[in-house]
Amino acid sequence: MLNPILYAVPVFLLLMALEYAVGRLRAQPIYRAADTVSSLSLGIISQLVAVFTKLASLGLYTLVFDHAAVWRLPMDSVWVWLGSLLAYDFLYYWYHRFGHEMSLLWAAHGVHHSSEEYNLSTALRQTSTGFLFAWIFYLPLALAGVPPLVLVVVGLIDLLYQFWVHTRLIGKLGWFDRVFVSPSNHRVHHGQNDYCIDRNYGGILILWDRWFGSFAEERDGEAIVYGIRQPLRSWNPLRANSQGYVSLWQALRRSRGGMDRWRLLFKPPGWQPADKLPVRAFAGIERFERFGLPLPPALAWHGLLQLALLIAFGLHFLAVAPTLDLAIALGYALAIALQLAALSRLCEQGLAAHRFEAGRWFAGLLLLLASPLHGKASLLWWLLAGLSGCWALHLASRAAFRPPVPPAA
Repeated sequence: MLNPILYAVPVFLLLMALEYAVGRLRAQPIYRAADTVSSLSLGIISQLVAVFTKLASLGLYTLVFDHAAVWRLPMDSVWVWLGSLLAYDFLYYWYHRFGHEMSLLWAAHGVHHSSEEYNLSTALRQTSTGFLFAWIFYLPLALAGVPPLVLVVVGLIDLLYQFWVHTRLIGKLGWFDRVFVSPSNHRVHHGQNDYCIDRNYGGILILWDRWFGSFAEERDGEAIVYGIRQPLRSWNPLRANSQGYVSLWQALRRSRGGMDRWRLLFKPPGWQPADKLPVRAFAGIERFERFGLPLPPALAWHGLLQLALLIAFGLHFLAVAPTLDLAIALGYALAIALQLAALSRLCEQGLAAHRFEAGRWFAGLLLLLASPLHGKASLLWWLLAGLSGCWALHLASRAAFRPPVPPAA
C-alpha cells in the first residue's frame, strides 16, 4: 500500500499554484520564494523522518490496544468511524494546546509557527520531532478500543482538513466560523498580536476552543502579524527543527535547582525562575520586521526549481522506502535532507553562495551515481537532474546570483 502522502502532495502543489495565481490577480503578494522553499523543505524532512518513526508510534498504540483495551470496537460501523474522528479531534485539541503551553512540546511545535508568511505552504511546514510525545495523547483511543487502522485514517483526515485553512484569500464564513476551524479562525492562531497568542487550537471543530475558553475572533480593524516572538531568522530547515531544543537546553543549563529544571520543561515558553532575569520583552508588532529581503528573480526561480527536483526525489523515497534496506533508506533520506539544508544557504547568502550551490548540485549527482538506487530511478529523474544541473551551472558561470539589495531609504 502506497503512502497516502504520495497522492496528496500533487494536490497540495496545485492548490498552492492556484493560491499564488489568485493572489497575483488581486495584487496581494502572499508568497516569498525563500519562505516557500523553507516551508516545503520542512515538510519534506518531516515525511522522511516519519518513515522511520511512525511504525514505532503505531506499535506503541497497538500494544496498548491489544493488551489494555476495555473492548474492541467494530470497524464496519459508521458510528465507530464518526465517533473516533470526533474523539481524535478532541484529543488533538489538547495535544495542540499543550504544544503551545508547555516548553518541551513547544520546542517541536514552534517549527510550524516559525514562518512569517501565511499561505498554503505554511500548512506543510511541519516539525520532525513531534513523534516524540504526540502518541501519548491518543492512547485513550486505544483504551477505548479504537482499532489502529481507524486511528490512522481519522488522524489523516484531521490532518488533511487543516491544509485549506492556511490562507489569507478566504474571508469570514459566517456560521461556519462558529462551528468549524476556518481560515479566519486559524489566522488568529498563527498571529503574534496580543489577542492572538494561545488561541484557536482546534483541528476540525472550533467548538472545543469556544467551550474551553481559548477562542478569539479575527479582528477586522487589526492586521495580523504572523510568526513567533522569538523569530527563527533563518531559512535552514535543520536549524528550524533544532532551535527550540537549543533554547530549552540553554535555559536548563542556566538553571541551578532541580525543581526549576523540571518547571522549565513543563511551564509555558519563556518562563524563568524567580531568581533569573525575565526573558527580553517582545518589542511589539509595530516594530516587527520580517526576516529576509526579496530574492532576485533568477535566484528565486533557481531555488524553486531545485526544490521541485528534491520534492520529486522525496516522493520517490516515500514510494520505495518499504522495499529498501534500513542503511540505504537512512542514507537516501539523509542525502535529501542535507541537500535541502544546503539549498537554504543559497536563499540566505545570494551571490556569496553561488559556488557552494554548484558544489551542492555536483555532490547530489555523485550521491545518486554512487547509490544502488540509481538503477531504480526512472529516466524522468535523470532528465530533471540534468536540466536543473545545466541551470545551476549557467547561473554559477554567469554570476547570476545577486545578493538581496536593501530598499532605498
